Amino acid sequence: MATGVTVADDVAGAFNDFKLQQGDYKIRYFIYKIEKNEIVIEKMGAREKTYDDFVADLPENDCRYGLIDVEFTTADERQTSKIVFLSWNPDSSKVFSKMVYAGSKEYLKSSFIGVSVIVNATDQSELDFETCILPAVRKFV
Repeated sequence: MATGVTVADDVAGAFNDFKLQQGDYKIRYFIYKIEKNEIVIEKMGAREKTYDDFVADLPENDCRYGLIDVEFTTADERQTSKIVFLSWNPDSSKVFSKMVYAGSKEYLKSSFIGVSVIVNATDQSELDFETCILPAVRKFV
């Protein structure tokens, strides 16, 4: 919290319900933004949404955090899923925004107990599912 940014009260509770797919949080993903020095839920993607929908919901030139339940097939052909925390800091965003998001990331991550897959992306190529996300989640299976 060296940046002075806090996490909204509902973020941790929503994450716990999301992790268990309970209540209003039987969804595919969250996108978070910093608003008035507080990390808040900006968007939620319905369970039917895909990874591509998640990427499309990220702003092209501004930073965000994301949390997505990624479903995939393991090397031994089992269907499984992992929750991925994404820090989106595009090179094209403003320097101040990049600094605040980078400085607040660990504080937000501490609200997400049990998330082991962390991805930092600065351009669209680092959001590619096959070359970046899938190899990251497969390391933890």
